[in-house]
Amino acid sequence: MDQRLTLYALAAKYQLDAATTQKLRQLAEPDASAIASRLPRGMAVAAAALFGLGLIFWIAANWDTLGRTGHFVLLQSLCILLCVGALGLAKARVPFCLLALLSIGGLFAYFGQTYQTGADPWQLFAVWGILALPLCFSAQSDVLWTPWALVVSTGISLWIHAHTGHRWRFEQEDTRIFLLGWSSALLLTLLLSPKMPYLNPFRAQPNIHNLKGSGPWAFRTALTLSSVMICSSAFTSLFMHDASTLYYLGLLLFAIAAAALVQPATFDIYGLSIIGLCLNILLVSGLSKLLFHDRYDNETIGKILLIGLVAAGLLAFTVSILLRLSKRQAKAV
Repeated sequence: MDQRLTLYALAAKYQLDAATTQKLRQLAEPDASAIASRLPRGMAVAAAALFGLGLIFWIAANWDTLGRTGHFVLLQSLCILLCVGALGLAKARVPFCLLALLSIGGLFAYFGQTYQTGADPWQLFAVWGILALPLCFSAQSDVLWTPWALVVSTGISLWIHAHTGHRWRFEQEDTRIFLLGWSSALLLTLLLSPKMPYLNPFRAQPNIHNLKGSGPWAFRTALTLSSVMICSSAFTSLFMHDASTLYYLGLLLFAIAAAALVQPATFDIYGLSIIGLCLNILLVSGLSKLLFHDRYDNETIGKILLIGLVAAGLLAFTVSILLRLSKRQAKAV
């Protein structure tokens, strides 16, 4: 979408005719040889992911036939062999590292199911994320950082759930726990942002990223999961009399994130779309709470109609703003 808008903006700016515009589009299309060079790597990554899932399904299907020792030997040997293969075969390092990351998760899952250590699930995800960090740094690929972001975000969510007593009702003392979890999720998103420079005081011109190799997919994965975490917590707290502070903090965080992503240097239409959706949800929820306020009367149908009209208006306003910002960014490029 951004590429088409950029081409149309250039054509309108320089008043190109139809033939010249078509030639410009052909020049902007990716080269067939470049696509062919990326195809083997993409197939290798897909094969690694399918092989890892197939191994997990095979172990599950043969759970009763394989003994405990056989399970551990198989999972540990596979993890070691994949790490050795990643060190020895540079061209296949990314798929091997992806398989090793999946095998680490399978090994910890089986360990937790076998010995019942009593550890909270978030601790297993935390150890999984720490052990997978060397793989991510060695591969320096978005293929590794994306599942790593999923693992870490899941661990943060489980940590919040564990430290709030595994309950769904929020209380005032839980605010600090949620703020710590939200801060960790936002820090993860910032570190995975491809537009976040690595500040190294020993380099005159720092030109690498905080987490080298992280790309748009890892950033968008972390941003989506962080937004879902904050939005769901703020939405739930809205209906809790003792923890409604989280609702207003969630609105403030989304407003700050939207202001940051609107800037030309950090513009991201996907991130703005997610944040806009979350703001719509929270604003409409706040209006619903304000109108009903734990009471129902003869004007219930009218209030529901008003909420629907406001929700539709907010959605239309958000879409129009996003389209305008996208066109502005295309002209700036």
